[in-house]
Amino acid sequence: MVVTEQSGSHSGGTDQAIRFCRSSDGTRLAFAVHGSGPPLVVASCWLSHLQHDWQSPVWRHFLDDLGRIATVIRYDERGFGMSDWDVADFSIEARLADLESVVAAAGLDRFALLGVSGGSAVALAFAMAHPERLTRLALNGTVCGHPIARDADAEAEEELYREMIRVGWAREDPVFRRVFTTKFIPEATEEQMRWFDDLQRMATSPANAVASRIGRQAVDISDGLDRISAPTLVLQSVDDRATTFDNAVEISAAIPGARLVALDSPNHILLATEPAWRTFVTELTAFLEPDRGASAPRAHGVEHLSAREREVLTLCADGRTNDEIANALTLSARTIERHLSNVYLKLGVSGPAARAAAVAAFLRGT
Repeated sequence: MVVTEQSGSHSGGTDQAIRFCRSSDGTRLAFAVHGSGPPLVVASCWLSHLQHDWQSPVWRHFLDDLGRIATVIRYDERGFGMSDWDVADFSIEARLADLESVVAAAGLDRFALLGVSGGSAVALAFAMAHPERLTRLALNGTVCGHPIARDADAEAEEELYREMIRVGWAREDPVFRRVFTTKFIPEATEEQMRWFDDLQRMATSPANAVASRIGRQAVDISDGLDRISAPTLVLQSVDDRATTFDNAVEISAAIPGARLVALDSPNHILLATEPAWRTFVTELTAFLEPDRGASAPRAHGVEHLSAREREVLTLCADGRTNDEIANALTLSARTIERHLSNVYLKLGVSGPAARAAAVAAFLRGT
């Protein structure tokens, strides 16, 4: 059962609502909403932190640009960022249950889904399990969907990577983490590399980094890819050092009707200044365009608001402040904030004008 525990916000240059829910095994998950437009759920790469990413010279453009074209719902994976770190299960089944819980807590019916890096496996699994929920599926830096097979040399190399994580992940000196940084963003500036060095230590523990890596490498969902029915766009850097272009070719060939766009970059995480990023944004914007308009799939409408949420919005429409509404309903201001956060999520609105947009939608629907 999904349980909404609290709500909050973080400005970082733009408004973002942060909420928490529980996955089916009780793991607490943090998710955030920002932007405007049709709903886009992001199953992101494992290295994320919902608050810290807004200060990032590596991730900030990703958040800003996607927020201009969609209402973005993203979450920290189990074991990472603001979600619970004390977890043992990093299987694809557990991670799929996490995504299902976030979607339920966000109140979404149908939506577009973007799978990034290791999150692409979760996105693919969701597309197979819930074809009726997706308007479209986009993938970037995708995995193949089957377990990684290695010869003796490759196995020794992988064990070396795991040992570097165990030994160097939590150290102040980033020398071991820099190995992973240069693999993900080889064309980054020194400032960007230092930030990514720091993100690794901030985002999770050495034990979680190793356990998650092992879990991701054991994913086996390739047999069901031909059942995916959502329109699919695959965007892939040609010279990506973290995943290969062959992965994207394999996925695109397996999913009926999938379209593959080659990005001229060696970076697993596209940087704001490279032309490949503009190509990414242009392609994704065009791909999401059918989801816009009055007939587009969207978050729950006014009819899905609870009686209390309608009561709060009625008082909002009268021009009352949160404190005044709290006094009128004999509730705390914090509770009013939580009700409004739930309303914004259900109506698919965010940003500075979210309150006015929610009131307007409520008045049209009554």
